[in-house]
Amino acid sequence: MLRPGDAQGMRYLAGGVCQDMARDELSVFTTGDGCTVAYRIDGPPAAPVLVLSNSIGTTMGMWDAQLAALSQSFRVLRYDTRGHGASGAPAGPYSLDRLGYDVVELLDALGLDRVHFCGLSLGGFIGQWLGYRQPSRIDHLILANTAAHLEPRSFWDGRIADVLAAGDLTEIANSFLRNWFPANMLDPLDEAVIPFQAGLLAMNPFGLAGCYAAVRDTDLRATGALITRPTLVVAGEFDTVTTLAHGEFIASAVPGARLVTLPVVHLSNVEQPREFLEATLEFLPG
Repeated sequence: MLRPGDAQGMRYLAGGVCQDMARDELSVFTTGDGCTVAYRIDGPPAAPVLVLSNSIGTTMGMWDAQLAALSQSFRVLRYDTRGHGASGAPAGPYSLDRLGYDVVELLDALGLDRVHFCGLSLGGFIGQWLGYRQPSRIDHLILANTAAHLEPRSFWDGRIADVLAAGDLTEIANSFLRNWFPANMLDPLDEAVIPFQAGLLAMNPFGLAGCYAAVRDTDLRATGALITRPTLVVAGEFDTVTTLAHGEFIASAVPGARLVTLPVVHLSNVEQPREFLEATLEFLPG
């Protein structure tokens, strides 16, 4: 298990890029229930903090295409969601409460009172939770390619059983890629997709199953109206997982929320990095 300072020379599969992480680039802290969470901070020390939360099956590396631009204006805090990347992957189901408190405890550990938060897919579930459960910690909120509820429960039970029984994750990885990217990025495999495929194949099955359970057990349809923070919802026109209708529902439920629709499938910041960045920078206060 990683401990502070143990990242020297490790090969880190960043759900985006496999790279050598220097000792001062990757840090970890331990949550109240004993899980280690890996994180990284980039950008000017005095700048407003922007937290980026990854989708299920990826790591903080999914934000690599936006990092250079965002870290010019923001202190960018990325972390690997529990069960992913260099974070711990305890066995058993996870809950959205636990994933949300992982963020709260990380902010507490870093002495951060209030941050902007951007989450995609599972990260967007976490963002919604923070928006209504911890509003004093959130300034502006971006919810990308996400939903308030995904059913049926039996579907998620099947996914959990499949991933825990799989000898390898090849078919599960292929299923993710088909849900994340358009066909023209998969045949042939686009250069941008290759690291995501590798990251999926390296996933800890316990981490994937645990996060499946968190999605299975989450229903935020009645809590959107309780989010009072300025909110941007980004939806994908061709998203078959968290559909455009899911994004429209969130935008209609959250008072004053703004909806931006991009002609993408699921990982909108990867498929259209420039357009995603423009929407983000236009929304966040400079």
